[in-house]
Amino acid sequence: MKSDRSIGIGIITVIAVVFGLLTIKSGGSVLFVDGTFREEAGNYVLFVVWFNFLAGFVYLIAGSGLWMQKHWAVWISIFIVAATLVVFAIFGIHILKGGMYEVRTIAAMSLRTVVWTLIAMFAYRKIIRQ
Repeated sequence: MKSDRSIGIGIITVIAVVFGLLTIKSGGSVLFVDGTFREEAGNYVLFVVWFNFLAGFVYLIAGSGLWMQKHWAVWISIFIVAATLVVFAIFGIHILKGGMYEVRTIAAMSLRTVVWTLIAMFAYRKIIRQ
């Protein structure tokens, strides 16, 4: 394990873990709690919510590995980007076929894609290439 943890590694770790916890909370609230949160979710797309909920746990695993500067955490981060892009594409097909959705889902998936792409790129540079 590398002992010289940079501020950048600390920042991406915090982002990954906070993102994971928030994703688990929001997805879990829609999936498992009847009431206001589910109603406010509007026309949510079930497979997207399930993907995001489960991905939240993977975010936590990646975050812990990034903190320890493990190579596998970089590859998990890259996998997160790829999986998010696949689900985003399937979501796009859902929209094109006339499926109900919320515009904020597009924004959230875009944010996830950008954040994890940046995390993966930074981690690759700092952990793999060093």
